[in-house]
Amino acid sequence: MTPLHIALLIGTYFVVLYVIALLTGKENNNETFFKANKKAPWYVVAFGMIGASLSGVTFISVPGWVATNQFSYMQVVLGYFIGYLIIAYVLLPIYYKYQITSIYGYLKLRFGNYSHKIGAASFLISRILGASFRLYLVALVLQYYLFDAWGVPFEVTVIFSVLLIWIYTFKGGIKTILWTDTLQTLFMLMGLVVIGTTLLDKLDTNLIDFLQSREYDQYGKIFFYDDFNDKKYWVKSILGGAFIAIAMTGLDQDMMQKNLACKNTKEAQWNMLSFAPSLLIINFLFLMLGALLFTFAQKEGIEVPRIDGKSKTDLLFPEIALKGGLGMKAAVVFLLGLIAAAYSSADSALTSLTTSFCIDFLNTEGKAQKNQERLRKKTHIYMSLILILTIISFKYILNENVISNLLKVATYTYGPLLGLFSFGIFTQHKIHDKWVPYIGIIAIIFSYFINEYSTTLFNGFQFGYELLLVNGTLTYLGLYLIKQKNEQ
Repeated sequence: MTPLHIALLIGTYFVVLYVIALLTGKENNNETFFKANKKAPWYVVAFGMIGASLSGVTFISVPGWVATNQFSYMQVVLGYFIGYLIIAYVLLPIYYKYQITSIYGYLKLRFGNYSHKIGAASFLISRILGASFRLYLVALVLQYYLFDAWGVPFEVTVIFSVLLIWIYTFKGGIKTILWTDTLQTLFMLMGLVVIGTTLLDKLDTNLIDFLQSREYDQYGKIFFYDDFNDKKYWVKSILGGAFIAIAMTGLDQDMMQKNLACKNTKEAQWNMLSFAPSLLIINFLFLMLGALLFTFAQKEGIEVPRIDGKSKTDLLFPEIALKGGLGMKAAVVFLLGLIAAAYSSADSALTSLTTSFCIDFLNTEGKAQKNQERLRKKTHIYMSLILILTIISFKYILNENVISNLLKVATYTYGPLLGLFSFGIFTQHKIHDKWVPYIGIIAIIFSYFINEYSTTLFNGFQFGYELLLVNGTLTYLGLYLIKQKNEQ
């Protein structure tokens, strides 16, 4: 597939997205942009959230992770399932009870302005980094397989990618996102199925036989229970996955903004309860795809691509799909799936970042309608620029698999949110609100040093994603220390 073919496919795809934006963005106001007028069908939200949750990181990075971590990621996914149930029955009723646009408004009602701001700031940092990780991966693929051939710098590729997102989200916001996510999820799943079946044909096998093969055994280990100190130990992975889901979905404006677009609590819960089991199946299929990719690469003598002398397992999937002899159909559905998976998370991230900053920091809900829309449009531009700068910086600092970096960062940035919401929900204490920013910063610093020196402090123990729980617990304990004296 030539670079010209790739460019034409991308162009056509974004024309379709822009048409959807025109149809859904006719009401160019904040109520539509932030809440989709509270009329989103729950089943549309549920299907679209699959693409937003999986993203380009899952589409490329999860299959690439199989070589070194086998199917251990499924342990984390099982934890996600538990976390989604907690979101459905604990968090969603609270958000609907208070009728809030930004979920961090709960912290303002419960504790005060400082807690509100530190919660919103934690989200902004977390989502900027998370969205940048996802877009970086897609920009890297586009650069390697398209723009390098035309001599286009990586920085221009990033600007081009974010500009496309800005164009089709600036009017309709979350209302547009709900429908573009649905289309993008469809393309992503189509890519998974078509390329998976093509690889099975190329390997002259079928799914049942492959699951019973020696090649699958090489990669297919799910549960790791031999060494408690290992980061992949099953209890640690499931526990970490549960709290990552609670934090990165239930305490994340990006993901919850879609849920809050549903008509009521019950429909939002139906959304989560249908969304949760589907992710179990789809993540397993992506890991299966990874096993097929590495088996095919070994058979055909295809090497993992290298950039700047470093092996990039994240690029094995695009290498095989675009250059591995799978045919034009596989190349087309791969590109559609990749672009869809990446932009379904990035576009909603840009919308939610705009929403949170407008509501939580600019207090647009208290301003005149004309000023509200003007501030929202400016914020949308500034957030796009921040994403561009962050993605470009990743080119020079990232060394590991992208999904590994993404989840590692989440254990630090979402910790204060986990502690704040837990303290607010499970206690009745009031706190000295002005000390909350210091508690959040101290919890992150302590978590970092506990993680860095865990092998020395805890007899070889290594933290995995359960470090998020440690971070949240430290925040929770810190909040207890600053509770108001008249309650002691």
